[in-house]
Amino acid sequence: MEASIFETHYEDYCSQVSELDFSSIKDTLGIELRGDEVIIPFLGEEYVVSGKGITDASGNRPNYVVCVILFKYLLLCPDAPVVNREWAALKDLRKISQFTNLNVFTSDTEKPIVKRFSGRLDALSDASRKLLGKPCDMDLSYDFAMEFKVLPRVGILLLFNDSDDEFPATCSVLFQRQAEHYLDPESLIMTGMAFAKQLKKLSA
Repeated sequence: MEASIFETHYEDYCSQVSELDFSSIKDTLGIELRGDEVIIPFLGEEYVVSGKGITDASGNRPNYVVCVILFKYLLLCPDAPVVNREWAALKDLRKISQFTNLNVFTSDTEKPIVKRFSGRLDALSDASRKLLGKPCDMDLSYDFAMEFKVLPRVGILLLFNDSDDEFPATCSVLFQRQAEHYLDPESLIMTGMAFAKQLKKLSA
């Protein structure tokens, strides 16, 4: 039953995307137009998106979460580019409402990173490099601070303090403020989840 619901939603998104004029939004979103398809880089991989669906580099459909994020990135394109590279916690973004389940972001993004990389800073650094992360140039009092471009207009800042004799490891995942103009809160939460999952995968 759940699979059929996902398939129905997927087909609905495809229908909506088929109505888009890719040429009018490609520059705002920073994506590449290729015929009647667009190429969207997400978490270090490229996806081909059109009204017919989404495929990865191997020609396979990615998981449902990735599909929703990519569809939303296209469908929620702002009328003009928005630039605000200031970092902010998800809870501090203006479009976050009382109905946004911030606990899911904590439990499915930040806590899994802590669990995976506590006492393993070298593994976190290695996985981050594989995910094309760049060291943060701000003067921050964290053991680890790395910036990632998860989508062309959506950046993530990972802040991590490792465990020591007195305190457990902690992790904060921040977004550039402009991100909320390109994805809705639920999609940002899913983006955080996908980010954590990819980091774990690259550390295997």
